[in-house]
Amino acid sequence: MALLLVAAAGTAAALRYGPAALFALALARPAVEPWQAPLLPSVTREEVTLAAPRGALAADLYRPPRPRRAILLVHGLSAAGRRQPDLARMARRLAAHGQLVLVPHFPGLAAFRLDEAEVEEVQAALDHLAARGLPLAVAGLSFGAGPALLAAAARPDVRLAASFGGYADLRHVIAFVTTGAHAFGGRRFARRQEAYNRWKLLGVLVGFTDDPRDRATLEAIARRRLADPAGDTGPLEAGLGHEGRAVLALVRNRSEARVEPLLARLPARARAALDRLSPLPRVARLRGRLLIAHGRDDDSIPFTESLRLAEAAGARAVVLETFHHTGPRPLLERLGPGARDAWRLVRLTDALLGFR
Repeated sequence: MALLLVAAAGTAAALRYGPAALFALALARPAVEPWQAPLLPSVTREEVTLAAPRGALAADLYRPPRPRRAILLVHGLSAAGRRQPDLARMARRLAAHGQLVLVPHFPGLAAFRLDEAEVEEVQAALDHLAARGLPLAVAGLSFGAGPALLAAAARPDVRLAASFGGYADLRHVIAFVTTGAHAFGGRRFARRQEAYNRWKLLGVLVGFTDDPRDRATLEAIARRRLADPAGDTGPLEAGLGHEGRAVLALVRNRSEARVEPLLARLPARARAALDRLSPLPRVARLRGRLLIAHGRDDDSIPFTESLRLAEAAGARAVVLETFHHTGPRPLLERLGPGARDAWRLVRLTDALLGFR
């Protein structure tokens, strides 16, 4: 009898978590995906155009044979946008598990910018999916998680909102990218920062600059430095006005003590935008379930931002020790904590696949 009970429990667990385990394995080890393909139904991808307040959005719609739910994926700062390979793989996998998946191309995020246009565009994409009459979810990745959560907080029809590697307060992200320091719950953490992340940050801040000449010059500096972080932009910087110099001084800063004074020197519009685009004050308004996950080794947005989001929403954050910002760390680095993360990842993907 005991053996029968154990066997029954094992079978039930396999049926319950089997699909999530296969999904989680494909996320952590993309090389295993080809042998899983025969186990999954076929998925079609079609290009669609979405109406948005500031112009049409191109999007990919991944359609399973019989969709049971609908989910919107919001990409982060990526020139590839909706066609970023890992994002496209995730979309196809979600569709193979019965979800109608919409992946728009957000022009601002693809250009390494962030402003309130993205929140409006996420709302428009949710409107497009809501018309299908299916249970509705949204998942934001990296800097796309902020607009996703802000849009979801304003809608009672979103059953699930997910933040993967997202942020709570942009001011904390600025402090982390420029100084490497972050803190939560009385604990302070620090890590060495990459120069590349500073210039991604500059791209984000460019849109908050009022002076059109400074904005154009900062865009040129960001493009050149993203192509070559060690490149010389001195001649461009010489032409900056007061606003542009304030933004650049913040991006170049390495002192924790100077972060707040430098933030105070930003244009008033920039400071207001940082507040409006930070989802921390609004996540408690979410009516559906909230999923939060973050890689402990993230060097773009600190994992403490996800802890902060979870605390504000009364939720739980899953911190994956074997993941960095964009995916799993190399295999040899995962051998120790990998077993602990495996179950966390299975539970996380199960919730994403089976929201109601």
